[in-house]
Amino acid sequence: MNTTKILLIYTGGTIGMVKDKKTNTLVPVEISEIFKHVPELKLFNYQIDTISLKPLIDSSNTTPDFWKNMLKTIKQNYFLYDGFVILHGTDTMAYSASAMSFMIENIDKPIIFTGSQLPISEIRTDGRENLLTAISIAASKLPNGEATVPEVCIYFENKLFRANRTSKYSTDQFKAFKSPNYPLLANVGIDIAFNFPYIYYPSKHEVLFHEELNQNVAIIKLFPGIQQNVIDSIMSIEGIKGIVLETYGAGNAPTNDWFLRSIKKAIEKEICVLNVTQCLIGSIKMGIYETSREMLQLGVIDGKDMTTEAAVTKMMYVLSKGFNYQESRYYLQHSIRGEMTED
Repeated sequence: MNTTKILLIYTGGTIGMVKDKKTNTLVPVEISEIFKHVPELKLFNYQIDTISLKPLIDSSNTTPDFWKNMLKTIKQNYFLYDGFVILHGTDTMAYSASAMSFMIENIDKPIIFTGSQLPISEIRTDGRENLLTAISIAASKLPNGEATVPEVCIYFENKLFRANRTSKYSTDQFKAFKSPNYPLLANVGIDIAFNFPYIYYPSKHEVLFHEELNQNVAIIKLFPGIQQNVIDSIMSIEGIKGIVLETYGAGNAPTNDWFLRSIKKAIEKEICVLNVTQCLIGSIKMGIYETSREMLQLGVIDGKDMTTEAAVTKMMYVLSKGFNYQESRYYLQHSIRGEMTED
């Protein structure tokens, strides 16, 4: 009988932090220190190997180059392991996990991101359970031997989420993440209860790794009183190719002439403008109100119920593929990795 093999990729984050006695700040430790605090890891009947991405970082320092390094590590080991667990800081975990979901096409193995709100060295840490259960999920198989959850996911505080449907919700609760517009993939108690109808099972196509991302994107979050020079300065950035526009409610924005002119000018320059809501729950419904109808007529792209994290990483991915403007618009407004609810 073949032994299940799991690769644990350690990037840093709170789970691997200890307090520096000189500065009184949290600093990262090596993966071996994490293992010392979780002796239960030895009880698994799996082969668990580890790789640390150096330098270990606070996730606030995450960059697309960091994602590319992570992808390279997964690619090099993809056919050697049954599943992957990535230890990552919580602040940008939803961005990194969403990016991986777009950078890996036709995935057929679980890649589970997890971390903690309290360091693993703390008595009350949430990291121990998060790590142990993430490994259990990564190793889980169906009766036919295939992975139970062949997706990029986030596991945190008894819940398994689709990565590109997830946002960080709380700075100080153990329930740090939510998937507001898509059901849980699993709920964990005494048993791991998988929500099979909502797990995506891939077609039998070759897995593809997409290493390029176009970083010429920006996020504009609207607020009452936003000034024209702020919008215009972002729209006129040299080389800008895409803008994620965080609007009010169901996709609404000011109808000021200057605002609509700025949007029109950007679209005429073939800058993709993608509309997502500032609300945690719900979807863009462009055209219902006058305040979104005019943007729809100008060619602003309907982001439906995508999270901002999914929207910006999807845009980086789509704009890197060499598509023409209309092709890019098409892929941005349709689901390619289960990141949005289609009408």
